[in-house]
Formats: sequence, structure tokens, C-alpha cells
Amino acid sequence: MLEKTYPYYIANQPRTSDQWAEVTDKYTGKVATKVAVTGPDDLEEAIAAAERATEPMRKMKGYQRQGVLQACVDEFTKSQDDLADSLCIEAGKPIKDARGEVSRLIDTFRIAAEEAVRLPGGGEVMPMDISARTAAYTGMWKRVPIGACSLITPFNFPLNLVAHKVAPALAVGCPFVLKPAMNTPIGALIIGEILAKLDLPEGAFSIVTCSHEHAGPLVEDDRFKLLSFTGSVNVGWDMKKRCGKKPIVLELGGDAAVIVDEDTTGEALDDAVQRIIIGAFYQSGQSCISVQRIIAHEKIYDELKTKLIAATEKLKHGDPHDVDTFIGPVISEREAQKMEDWIAEAKGAGATLLCGGSREGTMVRATLMENVPKTVNLGCGEVFGPVAVLSKFSDFDEALERVNDSQFGLQAGIFTRDLYKMQKAWDTLHVGGVIIGDVPSWRVDHMPYGGVKNSGMGREGIKFAIEDMTEIRLLAIRDRNG
Repeated sequence: MLEKTYPYYIANQPRTSDQWAEVTDKYTGKVATKVAVTGPDDLEEAIAAAERATEPMRKMKGYQRQGVLQACVDEFTKSQDDLADSLCIEAGKPIKDARGEVSRLIDTFRIAAEEAVRLPGGGEVMPMDISARTAAYTGMWKRVPIGACSLITPFNFPLNLVAHKVAPALAVGCPFVLKPAMNTPIGALIIGEILAKLDLPEGAFSIVTCSHEHAGPLVEDDRFKLLSFTGSVNVGWDMKKRCGKKPIVLELGGDAAVIVDEDTTGEALDDAVQRIIIGAFYQSGQSCISVQRIIAHEKIYDELKTKLIAATEKLKHGDPHDVDTFIGPVISEREAQKMEDWIAEAKGAGATLLCGGSREGTMVRATLMENVPKTVNLGCGEVFGPVAVLSKFSDFDEALERVNDSQFGLQAGIFTRDLYKMQKAWDTLHVGGVIIGDVPSWRVDHMPYGGVKNSGMGREGIKFAIEDMTEIRLLAIRDRNG
């Protein structure tokens, strides 16, 4: 059960204000709890505290940082059921998906605890005697924390996407100010409640709850040395323009494609159908790597289509607390209406509705379409919902070109048994990751994760996030007798 109210956190301490924001149960639409709203003065205090905490955090030893992360793992493990319940309520996430996200939260902090005592690329001795001029010198370099970080997360993974920013910051020793999405802030505030009990320098973390209109300093303030944002395309690139000299990591949108090649037959085709259904419709398609485009070889297209329609129509829609529910509500009625409009636009342009396509409030039926033109939103944009589009191909190179014909480039999936086609896809596709024998929606929390083109810049995954949160510092020593 959720608490009646939740505080925000400034310099490690809980705080409330005279303004409160309602958080609704995304399935019932009723108010589930309230969170205190951070004011401008609090935000300034949080930034100043993070700046002051830079040196104390930098001086924490590896085993101390590891201890903090391991304590989080222990607390998350004890609270798994409550954390999953909070996801069901604030995000409308089906309970099976919610439990999966909690397990990933634990994995992410556990991986970070391991990395805390072995910083990636932590340093090396670097010979300098490349010429007579430098023969008397020895060099070495190490990684040091970059400083205070601004972290901004979206609504769709209220625990795990927070974990992918908070855990590496703690692992390397960077103080941070985190702003979770205001329609799903509870997961981040529960993490804050746990961090507040641990032995961290004052100002090591703040978790602020404010609207986008009042969040400008999180982007523009030069006291932050890194901005890490996960969210929508337009907002992300606007932040890049405004963030000044600080580096930025952007994990943005996608219209992920999966290719099903002609050798995917029999049991392999059945497996592909099962994986595509999960990839397209898990947590109502609200993932930047959910399957939006299904590109199938003409030899297996009709059979694949028939099987996908049958499997899609069997999916249970409804209460996310019901263990049999596969499709829950989307985040808001406005987003549901957008999906309905995009489906209607595609139908009006000649697309064929294979199944689904209807909406009731925030519930959108799992939808499959084909013959969707590139000129409509569903053909060129990110739907971010339970809608997938089928098309056929005759030549593998044509399929690769189709995947690349997108403004996005996050991940792609390929079902094929041909080793040479696997290699060609890896060499050819303009994406951050190529997944063979599975859907693009597959992710493990230690792998490099991120995209190209409009899907962003930089990589997450603990080891790779730590690289972004550190700087290389060189030491060169001259031996006068050398």
C-alpha cells in the first residue's frame, strides 16, 4: 500500500511544502497518494548542496560506496512486494512486469556495487618514451568523478530508469539531484527514503518534485557537470541546446524494428511470435525499444501474420493487479487518444487494421496493422503504446534498408540462422544495438544501451554510465637522470 503522502528530499533529508501534487492510480483514475512539490528555493538549495558535496563524495573509498549500494540491494530485496505494488498503482504496470522491474532494480544496484571497487578503465601506466624527446618521462592516468550530476527520468520505468542514473552516480562518487516524472514519482521517492538512512555525505543526493516549467536550473545551471536525461525526443534535444558546456547523455525515443527472415519456420516461427508479442505489448508498449515495426520475409509473412493476430487477440486487458493481465492502461487518456488518432489516420491513408484499434479511457487494445504508409505518424513516429505495424520484404538487404529508414536508431532485432546475415546486420544497421534471435526490446542492465540519430547520444549500463560520470586525469613524471 502507498503512503498517504510523500516528501521530497533536499540534501539527504525529507521535506514537505504547502503545495501537493496528486498521483493517480492509472487504472482506476482515482487519487492514490500525494507528493509534496519542490519550490524554487528548495531546488537552489539542492544544487548548492550537491556542489558542496562534490569533494566529500569524491573522497569516499570504494568499499564505502560499495557498502551504500549493497545496503540498497538489501532494502529493495526486503521490499519487493511493496515496490511492485507501487508500480501497479502509479504506472498502471501489470503485476508481472512490475515484479520484473523490481528484479532489474536490484540487479542494477548489485552490478553498481561490484563496479564501485573497480572503476571501468580505472587507469593505467602509460609509457612516454615514444621518442628521444620524451624518454625521461613516465605517465599514468586515472578516472575521477566528474562532479555534481543532474538526472531526469521518465514515467515508464519509475524504478529501473532511476536506478540506471542513481546507481552509477553512487558507485563513482558523484552527488546528484534527481527529478523523476511527476506522474510516476513514487518509486524514486521510495529510493530516496532508503538513501536517507545511509551513511552518505550531506548533499550527496536530492530528489525534487517540480514541474518542467520550474526545472530549468537542472538543465542550465553550470554547477552541474553532467546532465543525464531519459525522455521524449523534442525535450531531449532542446535540453542539449540549453545545457551549456556540460556534457549530456540522452536516451530518447524509438520505433524499434524486428526482421523475421525466411529461415524462421516451424518451432522457430512459433518462438518468434511469442517474443514479438512480448516485445510489442509488454507494459502496454510503453518502452522506447518496444517492437513497433515487424518486417517479415514474404515466404513466411502470411503464416507469421496469422499467428500474430491469434496471439494478440488472446491477450488479457484490464486490472494491472490481476496476475493474468498482460495489457494495462497507458499513462494518460491524452496519450491513449493520441494512439487512437494515429490508428485512425493510418486507416484513412489506406492501412489495414488486423486486430485491436479500439480505446476505452486509458485502455488501448493491442493493435496490429499492415500497409501503413511512411507519410503518416504511425509510419514515421514513435507511438509509445500497444500498436505494431507489419510489412513484408523479399531481399534481406531491402529489410536492412527499411530498418535504417527511420529518424530513430536505438535497437533492432533479427530472427535468422544465417551467420553472414547476422554479421551484415551488425555492420549495416544504424542502431545502438543489434539483437539476434530475439526482439529489440531485450535488455540486460550491464550492457551498453543507447542509440543514434534521434534516439539520443551516450550510453547507459553501469560500466558505461560510470565512464560518462568520470573524467580522465593524467600524471606525467620527469626523471632528470633519465
